[in-house]
Amino acid sequence: MKTIRILPIVLLFFTFQSFGQKIENFNLEDIQTGETFELADHKDSKAIVLIFTTLSCPFSKLYENRIIDLYNNYSKDNYVFAMVNPHFGVDEEESKENVEGRFKGKVSGLSVLNDGTQMLTKQLQVTKLPEVIVITPSQTGFAVAYRGAIDNNPQVPESANMKYLENALENIQNKKNPSPSSSRPVGCNIRLVN
Repeated sequence: MKTIRILPIVLLFFTFQSFGQKIENFNLEDIQTGETFELADHKDSKAIVLIFTTLSCPFSKLYENRIIDLYNNYSKDNYVFAMVNPHFGVDEEESKENVEGRFKGKVSGLSVLNDGTQMLTKQLQVTKLPEVIVITPSQTGFAVAYRGAIDNNPQVPESANMKYLENALENIQNKKNPSPSSSRPVGCNIRLVN
């Protein structure tokens, strides 16, 4: 009988450990503006949505318009969005000029962060492009509320019947924990630097 009672407690412990991951403060440069984006500056937001992406990954290109739509729909409700580029300065195509060219006239105010050292990518154990990490602030600090895919259909947005990121943001909006709190991201592999 004791084994049966202990099992749920152990399962809960591992669930909170994996999805309630505490996040240390970080700061990265916004490629477009040169300003510093610091996590601690966003403790009054509902959530910080980090989308790990590059200019060259075909999967990232397929999701660009969806990311911009989500940004336009949720940023007005105190959600902070930032795209994080772990290949900036490492690949020739990932340059300031190309980043500015890609987003000029498409969106304004959406940060594109330089993580060319991959400090944040490694801290959050991100492996795919695009991959999303949604961080929520609390009185005890910042924690991961959702991680994974944007939705379940990279090629055809209209056919996506599981909109993971949108559902997570709606759950947070309604003061609920995102469910599911994770999904398997599909896309390009991040090439880690030393």
